Amino acid sequence: MAFSTATPTAYCSRCSASNENLLPSSPFKIPRLGPSFWPWEKVKMGPLTVSPMGFGTWAWGNQLLWGYQEAMDGDLQQTFDLAVRNGINLFDTADSYGTGRLNGQSERLLGKFIRQKRVRGDIVIATKFAAYPWRLTPGQFVKACQYGFAASVTLTQHTLRLALHLFSELNWSSLDRMQIEQIGVGQLHWSTANYAPLQELALWDGLVAMYEKGLVRAVGVSNYGPKQLVKIHRYLKARDVPLCSAQVQFSLLSMGEDQMEIKDICDSLGIRLISYSPLGLGMLTGKYTDSRLPSGPRALLFSQILPGLEPLLSSLREIAQRRNKTIPQVAINWCICKGTIPIPGVKTVKQAEENLGALGWRLSSDEILQLENAARESPRKMIQNIFQTR
Repeated sequence: MAFSTATPTAYCSRCSASNENLLPSSPFKIPRLGPSFWPWEKVKMGPLTVSPMGFGTWAWGNQLLWGYQEAMDGDLQQTFDLAVRNGINLFDTADSYGTGRLNGQSERLLGKFIRQKRVRGDIVIATKFAAYPWRLTPGQFVKACQYGFAASVTLTQHTLRLALHLFSELNWSSLDRMQIEQIGVGQLHWSTANYAPLQELALWDGLVAMYEKGLVRAVGVSNYGPKQLVKIHRYLKARDVPLCSAQVQFSLLSMGEDQMEIKDICDSLGIRLISYSPLGLGMLTGKYTDSRLPSGPRALLFSQILPGLEPLLSSLREIAQRRNKTIPQVAINWCICKGTIPIPGVKTVKQAEENLGALGWRLSSDEILQLENAARESPRKMIQNIFQTR
């Protein structure tokens, strides 16, 4: 895996051969321990250079599944600051993240945190554009990304500021909400090939237009199965637009034939696979059991899968104890060892600190095999995203 090394700026609280979690309050710098990934060591994703792990922001604005409240924004700001301080520069979001009146809240918060941190040039935002049924033309898809008035009307500077503020409040476009000049990766959130194939081609042309207009530095897809992934790669290549990334559900709970085929295709075509839900919505944290379930909609899913998950959780627990790590850190590290970029969701400083402990070390080949064998022994797998095509 190609990677480059930048100047170390992160700190940790306890640095030893066991490579403990990264924390910002340490009085000394992290030493280099061989070829393992540290946060300031980057991987290539198309034309971009990003951290080997990113953070997902699905929970930022989602009240239904993740219990978001606007009072949490201060904690989310601290979480973002901690991540950036420790070398994380990839943040995944979507224009549909946020429920009800909070639709787009994840993008708004990311933009706000970037401006307050003043690290705009160093951050790579990968946002996903929903294939809504009213986005029927390339132009409509482009409008989901670009500034409202700024793209088509000449205004005074004062009026433009007012207009951009107004459009941001009205969820006008992703660039308006984040108030940044360019998006790192513009991703098509899902394929419409199964139910609206003509719309699919229009959305592909919309990705091309975003790239050609300089609205995005690179393009990617999400929830694309093997066949559609090959098709869109071929289509974009003919238009001289490189496909930078493919984002799918990928974890020890989601390593079925389709997911592994997608991984093989990505490797062969030079596409970086981004692993979302690397902890199986929380099932791979060791926090829950069939008698201790999360609140909300996840409880039903967990009650169906957790009873048969003990072989995998037992292996994760054994390796975590031997490595002086936590179960989530081992599960995320497996994704990294498979050559993917995991994007675990974070909404607290504690979660970010723990996830950072997945970096700086590597599972052995024997440990990887042990985990995968245990995963295959588990009778129930993660339910595949209904939006993923074949």
